[in-house]
Amino acid sequence: MDEPTREHGPQPLDGLMERWHLSNHDLVNASTEQLSHKQVQKARKGRHLTLHLMQKVTRSLNTAVFERLDKEQQPVFVAYPHRQLFSYAKSHDPAWGDPNAPLLTQ
Repeated sequence: MDEPTREHGPQPLDGLMERWHLSNHDLVNASTEQLSHKQVQKARKGRHLTLHLMQKVTRSLNTAVFERLDKEQQPVFVAYPHRQLFSYAKSHDPAWGDPNAPLLTQ
């Protein structure tokens, strides 16, 4: 019997963090839930995470991005859903477009 893979390769999370110029440390600092550097690294590299940990990483990413935005940009920021940050999450849509792309170019 084939075992399900635990390694999923680089995740959309990794690309988003690069575009927003965020490091693992930025996510750990933004988290209020005791997120570790090791957990963020596993999330970026594609190690299979539990739903709870995917959501924890997502909340930290959203907080870190939100804190980087100007006061004028914050109201238009759309929080990222976990299903778009992890390619193996249920309901992941590979054709999804980043609703915050205009904020990256400002």
